[in-house]
Amino acid sequence: MARKRKELPLLEKIEITDVAAEGKAIARVNDLVVFVPYVVPGDVVDLQVRRKKHHYAEAEAVHFHTYSPVRAVPFCQHYGVCGGCKWQVLPYEEQLKYKQKQVIDNLTRIGKIELPPISPILGSAKTREYRNKLEYTFSNKRWLTAEEVRQEVVYDQMNAVGFHIPEAFDKVLAIEKCWLQDDISNRIRNAIRDYAFEHDYPFINLRTHEGMLRNLIVRTSSTGELMVILVAQIQNDDELARLNVLLQYVADKFPEITSLLYIINNKVNDTITDLAVHTFRGKDFMYEEMEGLRFKVGPKSFYQTNSEQAYVLYQVARDFAGLTGDELVYDLYTGTGTIANFVSRRARQVVGIEYVPEAIEDAKVNSALNGIDNTLFYAGDMKDILTDDFIAEHGRPDVIITDPPRAGMHPDVVQVILNAAPQRIVYVSCNPATQARDLQLLDVGYQVKAVQPVDMFPHTHHVENVVLLEKRKD
Repeated sequence: MARKRKELPLLEKIEITDVAAEGKAIARVNDLVVFVPYVVPGDVVDLQVRRKKHHYAEAEAVHFHTYSPVRAVPFCQHYGVCGGCKWQVLPYEEQLKYKQKQVIDNLTRIGKIELPPISPILGSAKTREYRNKLEYTFSNKRWLTAEEVRQEVVYDQMNAVGFHIPEAFDKVLAIEKCWLQDDISNRIRNAIRDYAFEHDYPFINLRTHEGMLRNLIVRTSSTGELMVILVAQIQNDDELARLNVLLQYVADKFPEITSLLYIINNKVNDTITDLAVHTFRGKDFMYEEMEGLRFKVGPKSFYQTNSEQAYVLYQVARDFAGLTGDELVYDLYTGTGTIANFVSRRARQVVGIEYVPEAIEDAKVNSALNGIDNTLFYAGDMKDILTDDFIAEHGRPDVIITDPPRAGMHPDVVQVILNAAPQRIVYVSCNPATQARDLQLLDVGYQVKAVQPVDMFPHTHHVENVVLLEKRKD
C-alpha cells in the first residue's frame, strides 16, 4: 500500500519581508524561513506550503490580503507562467536596491573580508527589449495554463514554439509576445509558427525525438544586423526540401534579415556547437560595435546578451585595471576576446585564455579585424593552461582580468594567480556568491579596493559585479 503523503499546511496572513535568491521572496513564520515566488516585500498573503524541510519551506501565494505599496503591475502576458522576468512586480528602482543588497550580503557573509564602500549599482538604460539573443523551442506538447486546464477544453492545436516550462522538459509555453528582445523577434517567431501550423510542419516531440522543427535562435546587433537560425531534424531529401520552402518563406517575408541560417540536428540533445551551420541567405556572421571596435559574431559565438550594458561593464573593468600603455595583461576566461581587445589599446600586450577553441578563433579574428597586433590567445582548460611554466614563458602579468563562469575559479587557478603576483586583479563576476568565495582565497595576498555592481538583466535577480584587488604591501 502506498504511503500517504503528509498534508502540508496553509499559512494565513503572512507578510513578505525580504527578497531572496533565484528571484524569490522571503517570509518568516516563527523559526521557519519560507521562500515564495511572484510576491514582493510588503505583500500580506496566505501561503500554501509545497515543500518543507527542517528550517525552511517553499510555498505558493494562494490569496492576497494586502498588496505591497511598492508592487508594480507586470507588463508581460506570460508573467508567472514562463518562469522568466520574475521581478516584474518590483519597480526597477526597487530591483536595483535588492541587487545592491545581494552583492553586499554575499561579499560580507561569504567573503568575510575587509571591504571598501560599495559603489551604487549601475542600472540598465533599457529595461525592456535589451537582449540581443533569444532562443525558442518547438514542441508538439504545449503547456496548458491553470486557467486552460480548468476550462476542460480539447484543443485542436497542441504544437507550440516558445520557452521551456521549469521542471517540465517536454512541454513548451506558447509565447505570443516576449519583451526581452526587439519586437522583430516576436514577428519572426509568430510568422514561422503560423506557416508551420498552416502547412502541417511536425514539431519535435521532446520525449521520443520525432518531428522536424526543433529550435529558433534570433540575434540582433547594435549595428542593426539581424541573424535568424532555424534548427531542424532532417531525415531525408523530402524533409530538407520542406525546410527550404519554409526558409524561403521567411526570407521573402523578412528582407531585413542579414543572416538566415539553418542547422540540421539529428541528435538527442539540443547543443549545436558540434554541428555544421548552413547559410540560406546573406552572411554567416554579423558585427557588434563598441567604441569604434567591431566584433564578428557568428551563430555559435558568445557575446554579452545586453550590448549596451556590456559596454558599461567593460568600461568599469578597464578603468579598474588602471592601464597606462606599459602593462602586460592576462585576460582569463576571455571568451571571444571582447575584453582583451577592448583594453588592448591601453596595454603593452594582452594574453587571453579560454576553454572553447572556437571562441579563441573568434578572438583572433576580432583582433585582426580591428588591426590589433598586441594580443595573444590560447585555448584550453584554465587550470591546465595557466601554470607557473606558462607565466615563465609569457611573462609575469602586471594586471589580471578574470571573468569566470558562474561556478567561479578553480582553486588551482587562484593559486597560480597568487604565484603570478600581479599588481592588480580585476574580477568580473556574474555570481557574487562564488566571487566572494574566491575573494576570500585571494585575501592572503590582495586587498579589495573597489566594488562596482552592474545590472545586465532587468526584471531578474541576476547581477554582475566588478571588483578591483591590489597587491598587499610586504
